[in-house]
Amino acid sequence: MTGETLEISAVRKAAKRRNSVIDFIIRMVKQKPMGTVGAVIVLMLFLTGIFADVLAPYGATQIDLTSRLSSPSSAHLLGTDHLGRDLFSRIIYGARVSMFVGLGASTLDTFIALLIGIVSGYFGGKIDLVMQRIVDAIIVFPNLFFYLAIMSIIGPGMGQVIFCLGFLSGVGSSRLIRSAVMGAKQNAYIDASKAIGAPNIKILLRHILPNVSAPAIIIFTIAMGSVIVAEASLSFLGFGIPPPAPSWGGMLSREARRYMTDAPWIGIFPGVALSLVVYGINMFGDAMRDLLDPRLRGGVGGLGEFGMVKARKALDKKLNKGLKTDKP
Repeated sequence: MTGETLEISAVRKAAKRRNSVIDFIIRMVKQKPMGTVGAVIVLMLFLTGIFADVLAPYGATQIDLTSRLSSPSSAHLLGTDHLGRDLFSRIIYGARVSMFVGLGASTLDTFIALLIGIVSGYFGGKIDLVMQRIVDAIIVFPNLFFYLAIMSIIGPGMGQVIFCLGFLSGVGSSRLIRSAVMGAKQNAYIDASKAIGAPNIKILLRHILPNVSAPAIIIFTIAMGSVIVAEASLSFLGFGIPPPAPSWGGMLSREARRYMTDAPWIGIFPGVALSLVVYGINMFGDAMRDLLDPRLRGGVGGLGEFGMVKARKALDKKLNKGLKTDKP
């Protein structure tokens, strides 16, 4: 066996020994430090949203007119708004709103992208032609145009926002899934499955879907940041989640604009929270894309640069041990 063959064999053996989840976390920390920071921010968003009732010192809609427009203090860490509501508590509950919208819309986005992309890319022909012309007609317009049009028809609300953002985002994301499906169906085992009479649904579930799982994960992670910003934009314009729900976009629109000069903290802190969360999600999504996409991770056997370094060290150690053993 050549040295290169031994190296590749060692990489694959290392891949089998190491747990895939642990390996992914190690690669994330070693290769993508900013992605690791983004993952921590995303984890903090989820924990804050889940335990908002425990973390918030006040209720999201608890009014105290005697403390209205109070500056940050020990009683109210981030100050209060024009109704005396604690801004720190409202930002914490706003994290729950962003978490629900991000998870719900991203899940719907991924489902719609998989549905359209797999059907269009696998069957091709007239089905692909008709579906892609519909996709072209939707994505040719700015997303905000369709968001406002649909929300003005179905009305504001969290469920409506999730449906609107998830559906329209999924239509655009279907192009990525379609490309992956068209590449996967060229493999010989797809033709072999068709030759032995395997039904299309079985081929789609057993062969096509696993091949597009990595792009689907990437779509899900990257879409979270986009839909959170889109929800904040709709709420800012009055078409998203209605008051008194503590949406970060709504907080920037109503109280922040009216009391911009008298109480600037009302707009600063929700804006910082929104920017920080979207930045973290984007960094995490970019890292996931680089680590999961085989065209970008640049490794052998799916381990990437970190796995190659570890495999080379293991191979050198093994060869050195063999040389010492062969000595008379």
